[in-house]
Amino acid sequence: MTAEPGGYGIVATGHALGEPSNVADLAPRYTKDLQKIQDWGYRTFHRAGEGTGLTDLAAAAGRRALERAEIGAEHVDLVVLAMADIAEYLYWDPAAAVQGRLGSRGAEAVLANQACSAGVVAFDLIAGKFATHPEYRVALLVAANRVCETYWNRMESNTSIASDGAAAAVLVRGHAECQWLATEVITEGRYAHILRLPGGGAAHPFTGQGPGPGIVTNPFDRMEDHFVGDVRAMLQFSRQVRTNIRDVVLRACQRASVAVELVRYVLHLNDNIRALTSFAEDIGIEVGRTNAEISMDHGHLGAADQIFAMGKLLDEGRLEKGDVVALTSSGAGMHWAATLLRV
Repeated sequence: MTAEPGGYGIVATGHALGEPSNVADLAPRYTKDLQKIQDWGYRTFHRAGEGTGLTDLAAAAGRRALERAEIGAEHVDLVVLAMADIAEYLYWDPAAAVQGRLGSRGAEAVLANQACSAGVVAFDLIAGKFATHPEYRVALLVAANRVCETYWNRMESNTSIASDGAAAAVLVRGHAECQWLATEVITEGRYAHILRLPGGGAAHPFTGQGPGPGIVTNPFDRMEDHFVGDVRAMLQFSRQVRTNIRDVVLRACQRASVAVELVRYVLHLNDNIRALTSFAEDIGIEVGRTNAEISMDHGHLGAADQIFAMGKLLDEGRLEKGDVVALTSSGAGMHWAATLLRV
């Protein structure tokens, strides 16, 4: 969808983060490959305390964003929770739980769970809800991540260091600043199995007897398993990952009638510095026009990276009226997504 008169914009953002942790100090707890961690370039990441769940972080971020927008929770018409990991419980709707925690009890609650792309894709979901529900005026988008270390090694299960935190944006119909322009998504379901956990679901339930549900292995082992060691297929997949993220940005720009060279910042997922440098080259911009520095100071916040980075740029006064910002991501599914905002 593309923006129309009476579209929506961001009024305020807010975030809630786990405790900051020094990467060099804690890396030996998670991996033996300390050289890899050094090459990734991260300085700090966030770890939530014992007993702090995903919905705790989400509710805190949402509450902060509403306070900054000076909008009461009772005036929210739509709550969207975007997440990449699993929440505290199964057979449970964490989006509804966040709505209840905030006190937005008249609001519709929707869960977006397209892995790390969920926070970017959710902007389009909200545009659709505004289009089909003309009575909706205020939406609260919250993206949250809380690593379950039983299933996920913060420094081995991906090419980034996983962090705990949430970021929220208050979106108001007709607001003239930070306006949503367009969202584009590319989905390639042939790769849906690459990130899955081998046990714990309905196909292989965890019964408490025998092996546990397992842990998400490193991405290279997962690719080798998925492609059955076919090096050519793995190289093709790697090329497609890079090509699709460039293409989805171009498609979003075309849909919004914005020249790609006019995009001031491209805020991707908080990947390692090598990956973000390659990403910038693929898009054709300097790495300083990405979220690279923010990434090195905060780690990968799952689906919350882009909203968090956008909030940082706004709070620090690094954006001017009229600037166009692209929020981009790739995530398990596989999904590639881009959302354009005009400040």
